[in-house]
Amino acid sequence: MHMKADYLYGFHPVREGLRGRRLPLELFVADGVVNERVQKLLDLAAERGVPVRRRQKADLDRLAGQPHHQGVVLSIEPFTYTDLDDLFGVWRNSARPAFFLLLDGITDPHNFGAILRNADAAGCHGVGVAKDRSCPVTNVVDKASAGAAEHLPVCQVTNLGRAIEQIKAAGIWVYGLSGDGGGKPLYDEKLTGDVALVIGAEGEGLRLLTRKLCDGLLAIPMAGQVASLNAASASAVALFEVVRQRRTIPKS
Repeated sequence: MHMKADYLYGFHPVREGLRGRRLPLELFVADGVVNERVQKLLDLAAERGVPVRRRQKADLDRLAGQPHHQGVVLSIEPFTYTDLDDLFGVWRNSARPAFFLLLDGITDPHNFGAILRNADAAGCHGVGVAKDRSCPVTNVVDKASAGAAEHLPVCQVTNLGRAIEQIKAAGIWVYGLSGDGGGKPLYDEKLTGDVALVIGAEGEGLRLLTRKLCDGLLAIPMAGQVASLNAASASAVALFEVVRQRRTIPKS
């Protein structure tokens, strides 16, 4: 097979790779590894007609780029990003209020993966990232997301500012999460309508231009001695505050 491939590793990412929207090409399983979890992967591979090959652990280490792969590696077609119009389509087809997450300069793959996992769990329609100021979706990101990257639409935009303006033009309110205490307490803002949350990089927070483009800034109230949460933890708090508020809307 001459197609360029990505390699997912670890039980959860491989399972989601076999169930996700990308085309799985071949499942590699370490020689001698037999257990219930691996059997489930073999069954999934059989369902989707994915060939399986036993390989030595050293081969899997090389394919995964590291030794912590739990004895399973999946070759899969390269990750494809969704464009902004398609993200809007996902939202409009869902019959739910818009719920997007935008990332302003998240460069750590483990943080990025954890944020994708949070966004998927919260039921986000999709995540937008700036092409030049964030890490791409790699197998490390996929592993950190526990395979959420195989289901959640991720949009790579050339210019985050322009994307925010397009999102606002679609009637969606854009709120920046401010880590420096400047902003309305998160819990005091009504987030039941069409919303997009913007999270900035560790330490630096949101860029000035991004802050200016937001409709409002929100802050997570802090009671301790440490000034802020890391980006992944902050994203979980903010995303699930949206979930909480939407659950309490009386059903008409």
